Amino acid sequence: MTDSVYIGNELELFEKAVHWKSYYASFLKPYLKGRVLEVGAGLGGTATTLCDGSQTEWLCVEPDAELAARIEEKISSGALPSCCKTHIGFLESIDEQEKFDVAIYIDVLEHIEHDTQQLATAMRYVKRGGHIIVLSPAYQWLFSPFDAAIGHYRRYTRKSLLATAPSELRIKKAFYLDSLGLCTSTVNKLFLKQSQPTPEQIALWDNVIIPLSKITDFLIGYNAGRSVIAVWECV
Repeated sequence: MTDSVYIGNELELFEKAVHWKSYYASFLKPYLKGRVLEVGAGLGGTATTLCDGSQTEWLCVEPDAELAARIEEKISSGALPSCCKTHIGFLESIDEQEKFDVAIYIDVLEHIEHDTQQLATAMRYVKRGGHIIVLSPAYQWLFSPFDAAIGHYRRYTRKSLLATAPSELRIKKAFYLDSLGLCTSTVNKLFLKQSQPTPEQIALWDNVIIPLSKITDFLIGYNAGRSVIAVWECV
């Protein structure tokens, strides 16, 4: 995310992954209260999934003006709750007097070159006792041409994600999701070598793999998966 035009195409590709979004939402929603700052809001898919209208405000920060305009259309049409607002630009362009209860990065931090610096910046906008939440793709050894094509700088392990956080952040939770999705990604990396998944593969993953991953994730204690999540408290 070094410019204001988003180069990825995964937003449309994963937009209909409703089971996956509902799955990770079940872990995050307890933290999504008051004023929410969403960094890298894209097409508004995350807000559609996570914002239920009970929040005081949901600020969608998006540097790409065309994507931000599509979020505005969803707000105007009622597809997103009226508490949603857009800010065209990067996080640093927001007045630092603004304070939020939570800042979220859903499949965004891996697009930011200086990730540690970004989390340090996010801290300035989150109240003491508030939270910063990151969900990102897991395991650098799975880094693929698809990652590079959509502007990823890296993938994370639980350890490497936690290492990005400033010392002023206290970790509350760090875990993996989608253990069976990890298996399919591994097969693709080693054998299929596809540059990106097809819509049919996305549908199969969302409708079949994710429901099964809910079971296997629980059985293995959320210790491996295609995605990694961290929740920090600002102290």
